[in-house]
Amino acid sequence: MSEVALPPESSARPRVAVIVPAYGVAHLVGEALASVQAQTLQDWECVVIDDGAPDDVAGAVAPFLSDPRIRFLATGNQGVGGARNTAIAACTAPLLVLLDGDDRLRPEYLAHTVAMLEGDPAISIATVNALIFGAVPKERLCFEGKQGRTDGRHSTLAEVLDRSFGIYIGSTFRREDWAAVGGFDPSFTHCEDFDFWTRVMQLGRKAGYIDMVLGEYRVRPNSASASREKMLRGNLRVYEKAHAALPADAPEQPLVAELIALTQRAIDFEHAVDRVIDGDTAGGLAALRQVKAEVSGKVWKLSFALWNVLPALARPMLHWRRRAHSRGGSEGGLRDLLQSVRP
Repeated sequence: MSEVALPPESSARPRVAVIVPAYGVAHLVGEALASVQAQTLQDWECVVIDDGAPDDVAGAVAPFLSDPRIRFLATGNQGVGGARNTAIAACTAPLLVLLDGDDRLRPEYLAHTVAMLEGDPAISIATVNALIFGAVPKERLCFEGKQGRTDGRHSTLAEVLDRSFGIYIGSTFRREDWAAVGGFDPSFTHCEDFDFWTRVMQLGRKAGYIDMVLGEYRVRPNSASASREKMLRGNLRVYEKAHAALPADAPEQPLVAELIALTQRAIDFEHAVDRVIDGDTAGGLAALRQVKAEVSGKVWKLSFALWNVLPALARPMLHWRRRAHSRGGSEGGLRDLLQSVRP
């Protein structure tokens, strides 16, 4: 990771900057920007970055450039992590917000997250609950239950790693921490935000949770969040990086080792599903039985019982499952598995 420089101090700089990468979302970015303009806290700047997009992002953003707080950058394609780094380097605010070009903020978002960070220097990441909408079977919230294992409002590194404390992608954080960890890792194609949060937490920081629905996260059929195995591989990279970065005697190391093993088995499960879908029913089912502990619940138990009697049904059933996940369905057993792990 390269060194990341802080901008010069300025008494006139805004309190917070909203970073909007907009690749392939020219038809949606207007909704994102309108949600920024609708904020009750108005002391912000916003940088929209066209990361070599194939569509007319510049044309979609043009009507918003009459607002002097909104700026537009165009670069060659460098991936979402690199795009975020470029946009952050172009602004000056001490606090930063991630807003993907197809997502939206609710009007009180900035007022609450900025107040949390400005009011408590011990908190480095302010996260919120959000509505998940779009290509999903039904709308739902990012976080349905209590966050973490203590007061529900503050996290430890272990809770972020095992996802018992979730950090919403559209969170607010400190520029100084972005610089301290070297920014977003541009080599990530998935889970670049999870990698960034864990590296900030490894600095000894805390995340704070605001138990309000203040964001809106859109799932599109072809979005990065719709690919289960790619997300799993992204998670695995995060855990492997944490394992390498943490001291050998760090209390989180046993948890990280367990998460690496669990995630690898979950990837093996997805490969077994692929074998069935690709036509190797006998071999795929045999592989599934070896790793079926990666999923739980009555539906899976009944499915395995049914496939013992009628193995030909496995392929269409698993094909349907894969299609459901490609539309942004829940991660189900894996999510529950990771959240059940305790340090």
